[in-house]
Amino acid sequence: MSQNNAVKIVNRVSARLSLRDPQDESLCILCDVLEQLDLSKDPDLNRWLAVLHQQYPTVKGFERAFPSLCFALATGVGKTRLMGAMIAWLYLTGRSRHFFVLAPNLTIYEKLKMDFLPGSPKYVFQGIPELAQTPPVLITGDDYQEGRGVRLDYAIAESKTGDLFGGETAPHINIFNISKINALDNAKGAAKSKVAKIRRIQEYVGESYFSYLANLPDLVVLMDEAHRYYASAGAQALNDLNPVLGIELTATPKTVGANPRDFRNIIYHYPLSRALKDGYVKIPAVATRKDFRAANYSEEQLEKIKLEDGIHHHEYVKTELTSFANNTGNKLVKPFMLVVAQDTDHADRLKARIEHDEFFNGAYRGKVITVHSNLTGEESEETMQRLLTVEHDKDTEIVIHVNKLKEGWDVTNLYTIVPLRASASEILTEQTIGRGLRLPYGKRTGVEAVDRLTIIAHDRFQEIIDRANNDDSIIKKVLYIGLDDDENGIPEVKPQQIIVPSMAEYLLGNQIIDNSGLQLCEDKAIYRTNSTPKPILGTETERKVAELTFKVVSEEAKRLTSSQQLSMPEVKANVTRRVQQALREWEVTQHQTSPSSTQIDLAEMIEEQPEQPSFPSMEDAEVQQLVGTITEKLMEYTIDIPRIVVLPEREVNYGFNDFNLSGLDRIALKPGSKELLLTHLENNEQRTISWQEGGETEERLENYLIRYLLDHDEIDYDEHADMLYKLAGQMVSHLCSYQPQEDAESVLKNAGRQLAEFMWAQIKQNMWTTPTGYTGRITQGFDVIHPATFNFAGNEKPRDFRVAIPGGEKNKVRQMIFTGFNKCCYPYQKFDSVDGELRLAQILENDASVVRWMKPRPGQFRIEYTNGRNYEPDFVVEMNNGYCLIEPKKANEIDTPEVQAKTRAALRWCEFANQNAAKNGGKVWRYALIPHNEIELSRTVSGLMADFMMTNSLSA
Repeated sequence: MSQNNAVKIVNRVSARLSLRDPQDESLCILCDVLEQLDLSKDPDLNRWLAVLHQQYPTVKGFERAFPSLCFALATGVGKTRLMGAMIAWLYLTGRSRHFFVLAPNLTIYEKLKMDFLPGSPKYVFQGIPELAQTPPVLITGDDYQEGRGVRLDYAIAESKTGDLFGGETAPHINIFNISKINALDNAKGAAKSKVAKIRRIQEYVGESYFSYLANLPDLVVLMDEAHRYYASAGAQALNDLNPVLGIELTATPKTVGANPRDFRNIIYHYPLSRALKDGYVKIPAVATRKDFRAANYSEEQLEKIKLEDGIHHHEYVKTELTSFANNTGNKLVKPFMLVVAQDTDHADRLKARIEHDEFFNGAYRGKVITVHSNLTGEESEETMQRLLTVEHDKDTEIVIHVNKLKEGWDVTNLYTIVPLRASASEILTEQTIGRGLRLPYGKRTGVEAVDRLTIIAHDRFQEIIDRANNDDSIIKKVLYIGLDDDENGIPEVKPQQIIVPSMAEYLLGNQIIDNSGLQLCEDKAIYRTNSTPKPILGTETERKVAELTFKVVSEEAKRLTSSQQLSMPEVKANVTRRVQQALREWEVTQHQTSPSSTQIDLAEMIEEQPEQPSFPSMEDAEVQQLVGTITEKLMEYTIDIPRIVVLPEREVNYGFNDFNLSGLDRIALKPGSKELLLTHLENNEQRTISWQEGGETEERLENYLIRYLLDHDEIDYDEHADMLYKLAGQMVSHLCSYQPQEDAESVLKNAGRQLAEFMWAQIKQNMWTTPTGYTGRITQGFDVIHPATFNFAGNEKPRDFRVAIPGGEKNKVRQMIFTGFNKCCYPYQKFDSVDGELRLAQILENDASVVRWMKPRPGQFRIEYTNGRNYEPDFVVEMNNGYCLIEPKKANEIDTPEVQAKTRAALRWCEFANQNAAKNGGKVWRYALIPHNEIELSRTVSGLMADFMMTNSLSA
């Protein structure tokens, strides 16, 4: 296969599997290596090392009897997906059809079997059409004796295979646990054998399955957690397999044992520090108590405090994750806490303590599992099953382990780690922290508590902080348990959580739900204020009509331009008809499940009449009247926020200026030297590159360069052919100016890629882009306001927003919740600041020109501002003469790049919203960015808008 096609397949596999940058870089390196070096059963290892060391100086040796390359990727970045991408590329380029995937333990072995199974949630080849049409054949350590892994065209002489097996082209993927390679597995009662079971003669192949694999001409071995295969037995077994290539994947490229050392074959290293910087994993943080002195406590007391503070953090995260799921519509993540014990006795004592009545009133009894080597039989099997399902098991909230949770425990919902009696170096190992680094939503959300892993480390806090000053430290964040007045504080009392319906829903009978799942009834006056109207719908049937009306209106909103159209006769009639039909269906189900409709004794039927159901049927006229009342209330408390999809206007928005190559006089290579000296124009850095003779012959010398330039996505042959041939011609002319054409062709054959990259660097410098125009497409004129989930301090009660907050409590405003509004679209709201947001809410309530306002919940706006990140304005306000998006901001943050990027995005959104309003006779949209120190109770909204309304030039 030509090099050009191999690179194209890399790009295709990367796109199909949505590879992250480090995964893509690893695949590109594999492609680059195998385009220079051929796979062979009898490789010249010295030549391999000589070629590799020039370009990848970290490769100093293989330490195996075959070429083996280590790709060291941090935990959580995606080694298994990379493994799948490499297998797909090797198969699609025709380099191999046979793969041997090695797991270091049973946990990873079971995980790999599932990940390579078509249809599984994490199937590694999802999106590769060739592997959908020809699915891989999976052979495991459990079923290889059935003969499924034997490809007859390799095992039987060619003359005997005929056409019957000619089309057998599917890749064969063997997945084995390393223990299976050396396991004897002697059957009970049979003669004892000293030969490993996989090495014994198999009748169906005439040799052992191990020998069959070793004789395959294209076997590639992939080692998951490769640091586990440097022991003598495992290493020798791999050498005996005699693969053409080894691919080693690990997060810790060091040997294990008393004297660990770095691998000598690391070709790519993506450490955890880079993964943190690039946002691929959670952010580790260390937590302690303010002014905590560990020396003042005994070891027993320290344990108790750390466990309790671990629970405080665990409960805090639990409420934050629930809020995030409710407010965004994402799946709910159930967090758990990991406790690291010193030994098995210590682990058992900890379990007894945590499940005791005195520990949080026995709240965690039955919710703790211990994992250590002393567990046997059914107890061990049950524990491992709960451990493997801890992401979904609601009964497990705490896991205690003793140095047993190694590689392969692939969970995303670990948020709190409590290491007990551990040194700072033990705490900071990737084996400890790495278990909790995976992101539950695949990427960071921007919500700190959702994106963070916290280590409770009171007794080792100073040591960890000292290490955090190192550039490669993975911990930079500090939290304080029990500190309520700091943004880095974790409350000691579990936060309260309520699900708040919109004001329209609330007035129609949808009650507020607290974090125990109970509806907050009328007598819980702390959640009500005198200014909040009482619900106008009382019966179950009336509330059901309201629920159905909201559902129908949500669907109708997709066809309407504004909520006011709900008052149009034809719209009201359609909504009423749909609600009546849905209500009749609901009433039927209620009668069917009512106690009065169950079968009873005939004598009882004679003696007494069945009870009347508690949900009397409603006449159509009553439903019609009620739907009218509900839609009126909905219109009254809805702000018509349009859904806008922003699309680029042009498909092609770049090109290249006409220019001539420069720096050609610095290239003076001849075929005899087999070296290329390149000098980078931007920094004069010199680099020497070696190459080997070979390659396909092109009709035109320029094509040796153009075939590599076409690998870049920005290059389109039809569009840019003239430029390509002009520049390639200049390079060819230069090479031919000091040597015969055949020597120049030899240089182009062997150094074409490097010369093309020299050209590409200058082409990029001459690339121009047209400022892309955007158009906004309105997909929905308004949306029904959905419930919001709010968290607030456990010792707080909802406050009247007009009552002044004492100066000493202003820094706790984010832990408070407020009520008493007349114009807000929600009966409760939270604010991030007193002098900015809360003060603005007071102005909005006082201003006669304000009709409605609210702080939008996540997802109500789709305003992208940087790299697909979504911007939610702090306030949206409906006034008599228009709509306003208002962003109160600290005065010293107004000119920051992020704030300015959000402003530009909001102005663009307003422009599209106004285009829609002009078509439909709606109100105009405006945007204001207001410094916090300009927000005073004496101001009006109109006055603030006049002073701080932003325009497309970003000037007030």
